[in-house]
Amino acid sequence: MPNTTNKQYKIAIIGLGYVGLPLSVAFAEKYKVVGYDINLQRIAELKEFNDRTLEISAEQLDHVLVSDENYLANNGATGLYTTTNAADLWECNFFIVTVPTPTDKHNRPVLTPLIKASETVGKFLKQGDIVVYESTVYPGVTEEECVPVLEKVSGLKFNQDFFAGYSPERINPGDKEHTVTKILKVTSGSTPEIAIEIDDVYKSVITAGTHKASSIKVAEAAKVIENSQRDINIAFVNELAKIFNLMGIDTHDVLEAAGTKWNFLKFKPGLVGGHCIGVDPYYLAQKALALGYHPEIILAGRRLNDEMGKYVATEVIKLMLKKDIMVKNANLLVMGFTFKEDCPDVRNTKVIDIVKEMQSYDVNVTIYDPLANPLEVFHEYGVISQNTIPTMRYDAVILAVSHKEFLSMDLENLLNPTAVFYDVKGCITGNFVDLRL
Repeated sequence: MPNTTNKQYKIAIIGLGYVGLPLSVAFAEKYKVVGYDINLQRIAELKEFNDRTLEISAEQLDHVLVSDENYLANNGATGLYTTTNAADLWECNFFIVTVPTPTDKHNRPVLTPLIKASETVGKFLKQGDIVVYESTVYPGVTEEECVPVLEKVSGLKFNQDFFAGYSPERINPGDKEHTVTKILKVTSGSTPEIAIEIDDVYKSVITAGTHKASSIKVAEAAKVIENSQRDINIAFVNELAKIFNLMGIDTHDVLEAAGTKWNFLKFKPGLVGGHCIGVDPYYLAQKALALGYHPEIILAGRRLNDEMGKYVATEVIKLMLKKDIMVKNANLLVMGFTFKEDCPDVRNTKVIDIVKEMQSYDVNVTIYDPLANPLEVFHEYGVISQNTIPTMRYDAVILAVSHKEFLSMDLENLLNPTAVFYDVKGCITGNFVDLRL
């Protein structure tokens, strides 16, 4: 059994996004940590104690960040040094890869960021080093895709010269209660001894504890089914919402009544986007298809959830017609553009599906989101968003994201006398609400 008490770890975190930065800050309380990212602007912002993801406060960054001068002087036994210079990884011996794993326009897994990160790590691997992956993948990626890259670049032998592990990220963006150290962590390693060592390292900072999986593939599979299960359950209630809407029944009232049973799973209908739930099922489906199995339930859930933006837009158009509102050139306000509430992340947001569908009817769409970066929105989706709400009244308003700021607003003042108000999140009460998803 390895003795992690006496071993001096210098930890490298590859990728300082929603996953990597909180993890870096947690480890920096007890270890020397090098946080590496290829995004020059991201590193510059962090050095100014600014986290654009809003996951880590300026005070937290000020507490752990090590200046360039102190890092070069090798001052301090703990702390986080952020850098875009890969050469700073040379002294590290415990590497954690937290880069994104997106899908392409055909919903096929894109492993390019993971492969490039592996190439970077491989250049600095030494005898006895450990590489742990946290990026969401299908079972087998760590050992079958990433490890061969590490071996090729480093010239070292897997499980002889260096070792690997997998510990799936469980970051919940925007959640200030379930932060990284307060969520139980699954760990795994490429040998029984390394699995214990990796588990001990994580256990030293994860106050919620750890669960050591029996293998790397088991840990990979556990991660990918967590979000696939949630995706399928949301797809079920989305389908119920469509059915109950045809019946003139309030879906949320139905769910509240059903939720009184002790074992009823309390999922709500809604748009399913983001970099996890809207993506992870495709990773599992792709692997299943490669093995000759067609995953019917997983893909059916994805298909239904992917259609919800268009469904919302169609329902709004119907409501406008029933109220004799001229659809062409009507003014519509879409409130919220990020993929979830109280989070600035716009990756894979399904609100864009509502916007595009409404624009196809020649509706004038205004997007208001106080958290989304307008430049990022335009770059990713080609639409204009704004951080301040215009002082005018609209023919229709769609509340797409339930930011806390929206819940305290006088929303009725945004509406023309006969306007349509559609509450996607089911979080608004008031006679002016025409329909909830």
